[in-house]
Parts: sequence; structure tokens; C-alpha cells
Amino acid sequence: MILDLQKITAVDRQNFLQHAIGPRPICFASTIDKEGNINLSPFSFFNLFSITPPIVIFSPSRRIRDNTTKHTLQNVLQVPEVVINIVDFDMIQQTSLSSCEYPRQVNEFVKTGLTPEPALVVKPPLVKESKVNLECKVIEVRSLGEKGGAGNLVICEVLHMHISEDILDEKRSIDQLKLHQVARLGGNWYCKVNETNLFQVEKPNELLGIGFDALPGPIRNSKILSGNNLGQLANSKEIPPIDPAFQDERLKNIIQYFSISPEEMENELHIYAKELLNAGRVKDAWQVLLTL
Repeated sequence: MILDLQKITAVDRQNFLQHAIGPRPICFASTIDKEGNINLSPFSFFNLFSITPPIVIFSPSRRIRDNTTKHTLQNVLQVPEVVINIVDFDMIQQTSLSSCEYPRQVNEFVKTGLTPEPALVVKPPLVKESKVNLECKVIEVRSLGEKGGAGNLVICEVLHMHISEDILDEKRSIDQLKLHQVARLGGNWYCKVNETNLFQVEKPNELLGIGFDALPGPIRNSKILSGNNLGQLANSKEIPPIDPAFQDERLKNIIQYFSISPEEMENELHIYAKELLNAGRVKDAWQVLLTL
């Protein structure tokens, strides 16, 4: 299916884009207007864009149905400060409740049962239940259009971070396994970050990976190894030499039982290497693949 986004409705654009582009982190923004009315609202058009200076951007879009703007946008135009509270699984239902369109005078902290705490340098309060809070000054608000669905980029400089002791490791860094962030998908769908769906991908920060083009032909053209598997091998700094000390009982059995048929032996070696790669054992997988 090919969609011309200029020829479909704004509702359809929203549906397709928000399902396809995700998971999106949630900016749970607390703001205040010039009369002192506090607002608390979630936005999934949000991310980190710079370290020096530390810049985050979120976007309160115009409502598609009637082209009105949200209290959060109105507030930051009046008082250019915001606290961005990071949402985790323990508070997702209260966060969702805050997205109800309450009148301006209604305090979402009261409606959601969340606890406001004074910030250090900005007027809007922190959400106590959030394990990470970002105190920000708004340095620019950039409109992306005047029609329903148009975004408004709220460009913020982070001044202070508040981090719960509960999510720190022994080195005083954030332990990713302890911060169960929640992200937005399409429709009513969300996803949760926890140990069951986390994995690590080694990054070639200093030495260059050899790349797909440097993989030996039988490996590169394997019908068994996936693109991810080949990517793991191609991320190696070099094709390792054969290690005579490498001992593996399954490899020994493959060589013994399939040596009379090189094609079958290659197939079995690739099956075994795939299992090793899926387990993160790249060095061992190389030794298996280099057997032929």
C-alpha cells in the first residue's frame, strides 16, 4: 500500500503515522499560566535533541477535530518554563487520566492523585511519583502550521535533573533495568521497557566494523543467517583467525557426521552459528563458520 499523505484526511494521517512511528517516549509536562493555574498533560511527540546545550523538544499539536490549542501550549507562551516528568509503568494509568480535557481552572494533579513537589528554579511543580524530572526553561516555541493537527515545537533547555535513588546503580548512573519507562504507540497501544524486552547491541565506537561486503561469500549469501546475524558478524573489527584451541562438542559432531556432504555440513554449521549469534556469542560463531 502506498499513501499520498496530501490526499488522505488528517485523522487517517494521524492513525497511520502514530502506529508506524513508535515507540515514542512520553513527555509528561507540568506547566503554569500567569494566573497560577497548574496544568499536567502527556505528549508523545517528544525527544532529546542536544547534549550541549541539553535540549529536549515536545510538541502539543492543534486538535484535529476543532483546531483548538491545548492549555500546555497556552501556558508556556505565558510562562516559558516546564517540568518534564518521565513516565514509567507504575504511573501510566494516572498519566493517561491527565489527558482528559478538563477546564483550565482544574488542576490535573488533583484529578489524577499525583503529588506536586516544588521545583528548584522553575515555577511549575514536579511530579513526585516520576523517577526522573527535568526542570526546563522554554527557549522557543515554533508553530508548524495553523490547521488542525499542526504541531508546535516547544524547544526546552534542561536546567536540572531530579533522579530517584531507586533507579541508580552502584556507580550512581541510571540502571536501565530499573527504569521501566513507558512509550506510546498507535491508538490505545503502549509498550513497557523491562528486562524481558531489553537487549544490547555492541556499537563500533572506535574501530570500524568490516561490513557486509567483507564477509566471505558463503556467509554473506547464507540462506540461514538473517540480516541481524550478518550484521553481528559485519560489526567485527576483523575476520578472526581460526583458533586451534577452540573446542566444541557439537562442532565436532557436525564435522564427523556431515563431512561427506559439504553442502549439508555448511547448512548445519550455519544453523549452529545462528544459534550462537542469537545468544550473543559472536566469537564462537566465527569459529564455527570458519570451519569450512
